[in-house]
Amino acid sequence: MNNISKDYKENPVGKSPSLSQVEMTELVLPNDTNLLGNLLGGRLMHWIDIAGAMAASRHSNRIVATVALDSLDFRHPARMGELVMLKAKLTWVGKTSMEVKVTAYAENLKTGSVILTNQAYITFVALDSEGKPTPVPPLILETEEEKREFEEAEARRAERLKRKEKG
Repeated sequence: MNNISKDYKENPVGKSPSLSQVEMTELVLPNDTNLLGNLLGGRLMHWIDIAGAMAASRHSNRIVATVALDSLDFRHPARMGELVMLKAKLTWVGKTSMEVKVTAYAENLKTGSVILTNQAYITFVALDSEGKPTPVPPLILETEEEKREFEEAEARRAERLKRKEKG
């Protein structure tokens, strides 16, 4: 586990994605499944939103609200009795908003096999004590992958703003 407060005190002007990333694990129980024994999409979306919000809150040190879900890909079902591991990591930060990529994997406990099931990009806004948007620390990009994800996030943001103008 990262010592977030120590690392942030050393560089209070920004945070790297690794400082705020979140990993969360859930067990798929019968109440979480449909008639086929597959994890309900709505339950997974709930878990994805929670993991993403925790990463955004960790980055901003604020309560956050979900603003947009740009994409959610269902690639493979998670089944009853499997573990769902969610990994949430910031990809982009603006003045008050943050994009978080949440990746979900299913692990079959009997075989040990792990498969990518879902991926989502969610935008959150940081809120002050009165529920108004408030500035967040910048994102310090450390790797080439983080720089690439940041550029891709900017493109998604531009598309989202374009849709908003039309709508």
